[in-house]
Amino acid sequence: MKCRASNATIIVAVTGVRPKSGWAIDTFGHSSTMAYLLKKAGLTNILLQRVHYSVKKYLSQNKMLEFMWRQTWDHSGSTDIFTHLMPFYSYDIPHTCGPDPKICCQFDFKRLPGSRVKCPWRVAPQAITEKNVDERARTLLDQYRKKSQLYRSNVLLVPLGDDFRYDTPKEWDDQMNNYQKLFDYMNRQSGWNVQAQFGTLHDYFTAIEERNRIESGQRPPGYPVLSGDFFTYADKDDNYWSGFYTSRPFYKNMDRILESHLRGAELLFSIALAHVQNNSLQALFPSSSLMSMLLLARRNLGLFQHHDAITGTAKDLVVNDYGNKLFESLAQMKDVTTKCAHLLLLQNITLYNPAVTDFFDVDEVRAKHDAIAEKTIIKISKHPRTVAIYNSLGQERYEIVTVHVSVAEVEVSEVNGRIIEAQVNPVWLGKEEIASGIFELAFTARVPAFGFSTFVISPISKSTGSTKRGKVVLYNNQRGRNGRESRYGFSVLVSGLPKVPFHIESSYITAEFSHKTGLLQSFMNNEDKKSDEIGGSVPFLWNHSGEI
Repeated sequence: MKCRASNATIIVAVTGVRPKSGWAIDTFGHSSTMAYLLKKAGLTNILLQRVHYSVKKYLSQNKMLEFMWRQTWDHSGSTDIFTHLMPFYSYDIPHTCGPDPKICCQFDFKRLPGSRVKCPWRVAPQAITEKNVDERARTLLDQYRKKSQLYRSNVLLVPLGDDFRYDTPKEWDDQMNNYQKLFDYMNRQSGWNVQAQFGTLHDYFTAIEERNRIESGQRPPGYPVLSGDFFTYADKDDNYWSGFYTSRPFYKNMDRILESHLRGAELLFSIALAHVQNNSLQALFPSSSLMSMLLLARRNLGLFQHHDAITGTAKDLVVNDYGNKLFESLAQMKDVTTKCAHLLLLQNITLYNPAVTDFFDVDEVRAKHDAIAEKTIIKISKHPRTVAIYNSLGQERYEIVTVHVSVAEVEVSEVNGRIIEAQVNPVWLGKEEIASGIFELAFTARVPAFGFSTFVISPISKSTGSTKRGKVVLYNNQRGRNGRESRYGFSVLVSGLPKVPFHIESSYITAEFSHKTGLLQSFMNNEDKKSDEIGGSVPFLWNHSGEI
């Protein structure tokens, strides 16, 4: 089985069991922060597998595969966690009994003759009988002894499992019965000095503590202390497992968006629920259905944290399933948010009706899980439209908000009628094409912590000066002619290749972009005027087939 470390407090609350040992056999490298978090969660031991093969080789040669993992800034040992590192290529049975996978595979009794699972080395396991038990026990014990030479203790851990295992009673019986015959035979041989038995990870770490006469969490005498992380992972040659940091970025982004929407929806739900309870109006509020949506979103988001999901290393079919789950929860979180916002923004809460679904539209919509979110276009006619901005953070925010509107002749005001400055910009369909009937409206909004600010977008017949038109300069145009032209009411200066870099700045930083490539080449902190150069260019590596 593959397990993931969870929050110890939640496990205790749900099961009554407090975990003490971590099992991390299939994460692609290991962060020192994880060791720190597990220690803080109450764990005292952890087992690792995927560490660079050269690091494993060095630690094996120096009998340092078991160590106290300590934070780099810790000088007292208060962050120490006892760590066991598996020494070989993988965590499957062929790579856990000893250094020779061809031999170890012969002791994976799921692969007995007649099974669909075979040993790649073409030597099948044998069922243990009275005739072969001596030879089989000696062969297995030889692997055990060779593996034990890599550790400081006379206690040896030999995991017995793999992905998608122990799913049938037959495998349980085959593994249990054959190994029990081997263990019984080994234990009867007084000259072999062996005590072989089944056990759990907890049993192993307990045995280590007893052999060294220490309390749980203490450093065994003579054991080393290591600090740092175990990145980047490579299992062989130059096969570095670093691509998962950037693979499938679309779904990595979708994960963060759902996380944000879930957090915002949870806060609004809590505030709305307290509101109806304080007013004894629970019958009006669909708390059960909304809570079910929140629970499903938590589960779907948690599921996507799997090491083959958010990493982008799953097969296409599996990725599509993950994507549909995220997509479903995104839609439901917007439903939770709009229903709670509807209730909280009503002046008379008794008028709340959860069946009303068109009280709010959300600012972005997705057609399906693999589609890019599109801005909702606010249709402006004779009547003003109201926009509610929600702040899910615990501090006031003062930021620029952008929405898409159907006309450019608008002004923005607060609910008290005070007109605020705004700017209308074009929406680009491509490098040079401006959309018709869609405009970007930008204005500043001050929103209280965990609260709403409401703004009114009103149509106007002519410019009042409060809403300005954005000015556009188009560099490196493809049409071959330069000059100033008007497009849908916007002044567009079409220019060729600029002679000097151009700048974009805010009150905090100034960014300088190359006039030849359009890439960022430096940025400056406006407070201290210190500038940092972005040197170099983007290199491409070509393989022998001529592809990038």
